[in-house]
Amino acid sequence: MSKAGKILLADDEPDILEIVSYNLIAEGYEVICAKNGNEALELAKDHVPSMIILDVMMPGKNGIDVCKILRSQPQFKDTVIIFLSALGDEKTEISGLETGADDYITKPISPKVLISKVNALFRRVPKEGNPVLQLGDLLINREKYNVMYKEHPVTLARKEFELLSLLASKPGKVFLRNEILEKVWGTEVIVGDRTIDVHVRKIRQKIGVDCISTVKGVGYKFEL
Repeated sequence: MSKAGKILLADDEPDILEIVSYNLIAEGYEVICAKNGNEALELAKDHVPSMIILDVMMPGKNGIDVCKILRSQPQFKDTVIIFLSALGDEKTEISGLETGADDYITKPISPKVLISKVNALFRRVPKEGNPVLQLGDLLINREKYNVMYKEHPVTLARKEFELLSLLASKPGKVFLRNEILEKVWGTEVIVGDRTIDVHVRKIRQKIGVDCISTVKGVGYKFEL
């Protein structure tokens, strides 16, 4: 069955390109492969893929530079970008996420797990302009400020709703703490990191399910 969208895979390791592209194609995706950062930029411009999977350490421009350049261009503002890298240190992960990547996955990872993540991202990214997010048994109406879980209403305070709505708008994407603070509380209000922690805990308690995962030292992401 054909999937919605094509994937650009950029990695300088031939074995990775072969194994990952084989499994993505077997799943029904159209895959374009790049062997370095410069080639990734050219192919992204030519094909405008729905998803881009980048290695960090590549010849020419590295993956972080590629992501930064792509995010600066309007046609790639909402493209799903994932880092797939052998570099698992916190500093590199944060650098990658700060450039605007949706997720950072550390190698080695089994092809089945990677395919599962890719499928989930394609399936759960909301349609543009749709005020209603339907994520499994969770329904979020961003226009009416309503939340339902398993057809039961969930009463959230305004900031709790805005935080949940932000995280759920891009399931699987890791939102940095400073990004959350800016988008939910704004730049004129001074609040600490503990404020986010408290709101996340209240959301989990009120919904009755742990739908928000903590990414230690980085931020939070929605997973249901």
